[in-house]
Amino acid sequence: MNKASKAERKRTHSIPRTGAYGLLQKLMGKEASPADSVVQPMRSRPNVEPGEFPVIYAIGDVHGCYDQLLDAERRIREDSAIHAEKTLVVLLGDYLDRGRRSRDVIEHLCRPPAAGDKRITLCGNHEEAFRRFLQKPDAFPEWSRFAGPETLSSYGVDGTYLMRHGGTPALDRALRDAVPAHHRNFIEELPSMLTVGDIVFVHAGLRPGVPLSQQRDSDLLWMREPFLSRGPELPMLVVHGHTPVHRPFFGNGRIGIDTGAFATGRLTVLRIMNRQAVIIN
Repeated sequence: MNKASKAERKRTHSIPRTGAYGLLQKLMGKEASPADSVVQPMRSRPNVEPGEFPVIYAIGDVHGCYDQLLDAERRIREDSAIHAEKTLVVLLGDYLDRGRRSRDVIEHLCRPPAAGDKRITLCGNHEEAFRRFLQKPDAFPEWSRFAGPETLSSYGVDGTYLMRHGGTPALDRALRDAVPAHHRNFIEELPSMLTVGDIVFVHAGLRPGVPLSQQRDSDLLWMREPFLSRGPELPMLVVHGHTPVHRPFFGNGRIGIDTGAFATGRLTVLRIMNRQAVIIN
């Protein structure tokens, strides 16, 4: 196995069994989950055997930043050419909203990954909110306050104009024409959690101390506190996004890699290999 460069070793972290508590600097405030009281079918939660992939890469929240996603995949290709031919790439959700190219991001993720890679795309709270909105376009005012206009603009839809001049029926027709069936299916079928041995990948976090089988999708997609302060309080490492940080956070049983790509231009890639976690710049 090739040794890490000097600069890379400075960013290398052993995957902890336990860890110290840490505080996060957030780039944005808390988000409230719309329609949290609505009971939804549980999303899938795949498991991968720990030895199946020698290298795992995780990509933080994309938020419509298509160019940054392509650059992240380039970094992964260059890095994996050194370390392993067979890799697992995990995207942690929030492919939509805020950035300008949500449609391009979804279309790209609907296509097969590069040869030799397996890709698992997890669901984020923004995908779940968009799924609900597509089912009930009359929720446009609430959804647009949460998501902003960028996603609909990327599909060529002006929601505000349509609601003003044609109401919900006009918006519903436009959405049915603009959002392809394979995009809808992609969003519907996103899993909420991936487990690889004692490493768990989710969008947002876990309820501390609660077994994985009892975790609710709403927590996996929306959780901030008490997870951020307390960590999982389980014998595992959680890799997550959702809460933006100025730099990737390592501590108290979790690694947070949402570095606010839509605002900072930085889409973080984490490599896990031989129980070492490294940020790939």
